[in-house]
Amino acid sequence: MAEQHLYQTGIIGNCAFMAHVNKNTDISWLCWPRFDSPFVFGSLLDKNKGGEFSILPQGEYSSTQYYIENTNVLRTEITAEDGKYRITDFAPRFRLHERYFKPLMLIRKIEPLEGNPRITIKCQPVCDYGKGKMMASRGSNHIDYLGCDENIRLSTNVSLTYIIDEKPFVLNEAKYLVMTYGQNLEAPLVSTAENFLRETIGYWRLWIKHSSIAGFYQPFVIRSALVLKIHQYEDTGAIIAASTTSLPESPGSTRNWDYRYCWLRDSHYVLTSLNHIGHFEEMEKYFNYLSDISHNEDERYQPLYGIAGEREITESTLDHLEGYRGEKPIRIGNQAYEHIQNDIYGQVLTSMLPLYTDHRFVFSERSDSVKWIESVLSKIERTIDEKDAGIWEFRNIANVHCYSNLFQWAGAQAALKMAKTIGSEDFERRAQILIDKAAAHIEACYDPERKVYTNAVGSPHLDASTLQLIMMNYLDPASDRAKDHLIALEKELKTEDGLFYRYLHADDFGKPKTTFLICAFWYVEALACVGRTDEAIKEFENIIKYCNHLLLFSEDVDAKTGSQWGNFPQAYSHVGLMNAAYRIAIKLDRPIFL
Repeated sequence: MAEQHLYQTGIIGNCAFMAHVNKNTDISWLCWPRFDSPFVFGSLLDKNKGGEFSILPQGEYSSTQYYIENTNVLRTEITAEDGKYRITDFAPRFRLHERYFKPLMLIRKIEPLEGNPRITIKCQPVCDYGKGKMMASRGSNHIDYLGCDENIRLSTNVSLTYIIDEKPFVLNEAKYLVMTYGQNLEAPLVSTAENFLRETIGYWRLWIKHSSIAGFYQPFVIRSALVLKIHQYEDTGAIIAASTTSLPESPGSTRNWDYRYCWLRDSHYVLTSLNHIGHFEEMEKYFNYLSDISHNEDERYQPLYGIAGEREITESTLDHLEGYRGEKPIRIGNQAYEHIQNDIYGQVLTSMLPLYTDHRFVFSERSDSVKWIESVLSKIERTIDEKDAGIWEFRNIANVHCYSNLFQWAGAQAALKMAKTIGSEDFERRAQILIDKAAAHIEACYDPERKVYTNAVGSPHLDASTLQLIMMNYLDPASDRAKDHLIALEKELKTEDGLFYRYLHADDFGKPKTTFLICAFWYVEALACVGRTDEAIKEFENIIKYCNHLLLFSEDVDAKTGSQWGNFPQAYSHVGLMNAAYRIAIKLDRPIFL
């Protein structure tokens, strides 16, 4: 295998912000005050203009990185000639005063482990995506970083002179760095940091204990669940696709996208995977986000929105940044908000279905149910015969896509069940009409000679998204049609190592060069569905090798080198892993550990 490149970072977060911590100790990505704000630290995209927040020894060193078990608290251990030390990075999150405490606060604890390590702390925050540098202003026991609109403070028991002058010093006791945005730490430094660490570890471990996770590759599923949880912006309920922007899908492809927004499609998959492990709080928060969007919409949903429901997410490029590994363009915003993608109505309905069919929820708590269901049903009725950009968001190609109609079919099925719950015969009748219409469009994609469903009506191309025909039970998994469809797809789109291309035909940017990780996990699910369980397990075990040192997965993988590409970590990929593991566990009839 050729040289493999993996993202050398872990993430921490508290459902208000996320930060990437590199193995070299640098906070390489941190956007404040929101997921989609300009970065305060962004060396991931530019090592010179992105600022720096590192804690490094003199000379050569080695680094290991790991999470405290079953938490989003990250540790980085540095071994140098003169000693060894450990950095514990976390974003506080725990219950306080009957609410979740989730401040815009990054805490870094540095403690010596062996010898007398000499370290240098560099803290150089930037603003406006690296166009401006903040100036350090010394306080009594803190440093204020000024010169931009942001109000950032670093409270510490390290000598302020050592930090401002970037002067090496011997680490002979635990030191603390508490960075805050828009607020100051008005409390004792050491005891507060230790209390927040203890409470945060306790919160995450309790969250995992309250998860019903099957015994099949539990550590991977636990890490994926923890990753997905912090992709929800709890203030509004929105769920983002990834915390990063412009990490390229492959070298030179210019497929560099900003994923710091809420895709209705991605959110459907995230909620499904969290539902599988018994977490519903995220779905209820997301329902409120959807309700706000629905009441502001006229005829159609956008594929994505800002995390506060913003509709205009204008795409532009930042030409002053060098880009990840020199890859340009660097984009902020995402033009896909203008697209027509008609699968999303079905995903909205299927995302919310448990609120109406699971008796652990009292559906009457949603007083606007009739208005909301009416709104979404009407949208499917208006768009079911339209061509659209499809799941892969083609920019200049429109078709009647099999996948889009599959989710219109599934959404209408969900609406039918909701209608029965609320006792609406009108909704039942309308939903059944839509089920029949969507099925007719799907069948128009069937190629009887090749015994496969193509990506769109009148198209010869195959697409991994049609694996969902089996997983969504449109096709009976036990039927020959389902089994033949799967065989045709794997023959064309699968690599030798079990990776999967989305498709192989040219799109707006040429032919895709990397495989899309969630498609490989869909393949595993489909194998399990049709009863090829041993193969599903084998392929699952092949795919999970493509994680980084912390079991984190990117969006794309180069089939030749195994390199990670695309935005990172990608919620889609972790969703795929969780759902595939869940599907296999059901087939194996493994017990659920409560």
